[in-house]
Amino acid sequence: MFSLQRLLSKDDKFFSLMDGCAEEARSAIQNLVALLKAPEGEHAVDVFMMDLFIDARRKEKRLTQELTEHLCKTFVTPLEREDIEALSDALYKIPKTGEKFGERHMLAGRQTRGVDLSKHAELLQQAAEVVVIMVRDLRKGVNLETVKQQNDQLQQIEAAADQLMLDSLRELYNGKHDGLQVVVMKDLLELLEKIYDRCRDVGNIVFHIVLKHS
Repeated sequence: MFSLQRLLSKDDKFFSLMDGCAEEARSAIQNLVALLKAPEGEHAVDVFMMDLFIDARRKEKRLTQELTEHLCKTFVTPLEREDIEALSDALYKIPKTGEKFGERHMLAGRQTRGVDLSKHAELLQQAAEVVVIMVRDLRKGVNLETVKQQNDQLQQIEAAADQLMLDSLRELYNGKHDGLQVVVMKDLLELLEKIYDRCRDVGNIVFHIVLKHS
């Protein structure tokens, strides 16, 4: 169970705003997944997806600002203030990094051709779903064992992503790709890795919140 603060506070707005942030983070990842699965070299698709990335990041920023403002105006909060701020910040970094990926992908143009990132798309989708569930379940006072399993799942996804990154780099360095494509794809892979890291950060924060109040 959570602390006395949770029992004293009847304000549900914090959880609604955090849920909204998690949903926008998932939306950004879904946009990224759609981009990775789109036909290669379609500039019009890149431009359309870029608009979606920007929209998700802006919505996330508005929710984050509203959460900060509400935090300043509220005396008793359902969770500790530093935990709310840390979770909000971690969630905001997901669409922000997704937007950076979209920008680099659009600039890369044909340099992304011939590189299969479909497995990355599957793992990112899995991570996004776990993030939404973990944040949403905070409202219910989820038990420690459940959130530990969810966090372990995120850690497993990140481990699988790390191996996938190594496999992708090994393919890039096999001598069959020109130097420019290697540099471009390495940059994109590093941005994907950051998104996995952001999802892991959200999981760790939620786990520590529940651990602290269990």
